[in-house]
Amino acid sequence: MQQVVNGILVVNTETIPGKIITETMGVVSGSTVRAKNVGKDIFAGLKNIVGGELTQYTELLQESRNEAVGRMVADAMSIGATAVVNVRFATSAITAGAAELFAYGTAVKYE
Repeated sequence: MQQVVNGILVVNTETIPGKIITETMGVVSGSTVRAKNVGKDIFAGLKNIVGGELTQYTELLQESRNEAVGRMVADAMSIGATAVVNVRFATSAITAGAAELFAYGTAVKYE
């Protein structure tokens, strides 16, 4: 994964190919907590009977990843980083029907 979000390079590798990391600034993170939708749950229950992808949940997870990455990038920008390396994602159940998606990485400056 390599993308630019609000001017900050975001990669899931420990280094940036062809670039030199000049300063390591620490861990940055972003998260979001999302609840399931009753309408989506009913459709998911029906889909479980016949099988197949639960596209509503796939879309919900993609939106959650984008929001968590955006918040992580904002954290990196607040300390003057130009990139976030070694980006990872984690999820956890908060309550029945709600889950957190957490993005984290190491803020750096590079040239």
